[in-house]
Amino acid sequence: MHSKEQISHDEYQKTADWLKSQTKHRPQVAIICGSGLGMLADTLKCQDSFAYSDIPGFPQSTVEGHAGRLVFGELKGKTCVCMQGRFHMYEGHSLCKTTFPVRVFKMLGVETLIVTNAAGSLADGLRPGDIMIIKDHVNFPGLVGLNPLCGPNDDKFGPRFPAMSGCYDKGLRSSAMEIGKQLGVFDLMQEGVYAMVGGPNFESIAEARLLHQLGVDAVGMSTAPEVIVATHCGLRVFGLSLITNKVVKSYEDSESVNHEGVLEVGRLRSQTVQQLVTELVSRMEINNNNNAV
Repeated sequence: MHSKEQISHDEYQKTADWLKSQTKHRPQVAIICGSGLGMLADTLKCQDSFAYSDIPGFPQSTVEGHAGRLVFGELKGKTCVCMQGRFHMYEGHSLCKTTFPVRVFKMLGVETLIVTNAAGSLADGLRPGDIMIIKDHVNFPGLVGLNPLCGPNDDKFGPRFPAMSGCYDKGLRSSAMEIGKQLGVFDLMQEGVYAMVGGPNFESIAEARLLHQLGVDAVGMSTAPEVIVATHCGLRVFGLSLITNKVVKSYEDSESVNHEGVLEVGRLRSQTVQQLVTELVSRMEINNNNNAV
């Protein structure tokens, strides 16, 4: 199911053309909001917003904490588009559908993609409420052939065999850490490795122990496919995980995670994440070239 469905270049173009006809905004930065982090879109000025259900070709988001709106507007002098809610493989979407917006953003002229997510901590030094700047990822579905780039390659977007080393922009990561110092939240921040698992269940203790031994710092159910597609089509990428819970690694531990708790931590740290991303966008250098495919 996840590798056979194909989306033609014309279908991406149809969605991009529809959006261009509905808004005068031509975004340079795209932001994908994770669970409970949709408030980032509320900071945009001069907004145009569209329900996913109204956008040709867009899937629907079915998860609590994902509003299902695409919001265009201005943020610190940069034109942005923000997804209030993303799409997940566990909702039944094919991976080319979960990543559909990324290629549309490329066609709109976006240069930089910011991805945020809620994640569970595997590293002993990461606590709920901390912010992990993603320096690399492990795409577990991809290791067994569930990759959004499976199928015929669209050379208009990128090469058949794209490199993933360095897909999280080092300059943006460094800038984010510097901003954290200036905002007084540096002690909440560190870089780390994110792993995507399929979900929708949270990890078993044995799975958590395996991930920890492999050097994974935080785990979630999204992000990697979007980053793969963004890198394939030449977008600069910045990613962060809001740590919402400690993943249980001990059979003696009676605690367990639930989605309501994940959303609550998102609400408590939303202002900090908003300030960090806003300041990062304000410092970005934009080419102001139309890189649309």
